[in-house]
Amino acid sequence: MYVGWADRFAVLLADQLPVSGPTDNTAHGDFRYANLAVRGRLLDQIVDEQIPRAKELAPDLVTFCAGGNDIIRPGTDPDDVAERFERAVADLSGAVGTVMVTTGFDTRGVPVLRHLRGKIATYTAHVRAIADRYDCPVLDLWSLKSVQDRRAWDGDRLHLSPEGHTRVALRAAQVLGLDVPADPDQPWPPQPPRGTLEGRRDDIHWAREYLVPWIGRRLRGESSGDHVEAKRPDLLPLKH
Repeated sequence: MYVGWADRFAVLLADQLPVSGPTDNTAHGDFRYANLAVRGRLLDQIVDEQIPRAKELAPDLVTFCAGGNDIIRPGTDPDDVAERFERAVADLSGAVGTVMVTTGFDTRGVPVLRHLRGKIATYTAHVRAIADRYDCPVLDLWSLKSVQDRRAWDGDRLHLSPEGHTRVALRAAQVLGLDVPADPDQPWPPQPPRGTLEGRRDDIHWAREYLVPWIGRRLRGESSGDHVEAKRPDLLPLKH
């Protein structure tokens, strides 16, 4: 099963919560965790599909990561997306415990997305301001330098690699003041230098295998998450 940063963050949370009473094989006592996220969802889809369920579950903590897929689409206005994001945060804040909001990544080293860096930075500034207004902790991924390394990203250069997910989870735990087993910003092991020709060959492969299909889906109004449902829609015990 796909294990993203939120799944890894849940384990870090559960490991540091006090256990009350017998736990059988659940290992984490009363801790329960749901994951409503679906890859590729736009902000309005998240508001329509996920926020009502999150309010119904009424957990102590919600991590809210939304708007990034809107921002990288042509013609979107970060100010407009931020206004809709704030309405969602206000709605959630009144119904659940703590809402941790997530900023965008710094895309300075990402082909194609580097040209949207200013737009992403504008949206990130809005997210931080909204967090201040609603007293939300901020998972600031823009400042997480370790995820600017190519090894933090999957082959599509749009989604995190397993190690990238681990680093984001560690930073999320740090934001809440938890002890973490490793520094999310620790340097990556050194790699041998890459030649210009090798880099261009990789870029051509990436464009053919990932960029062209991604553009095609955008033009058709499709997403990689279409027909996908949340893998963990209920608050369930976290097992070994």
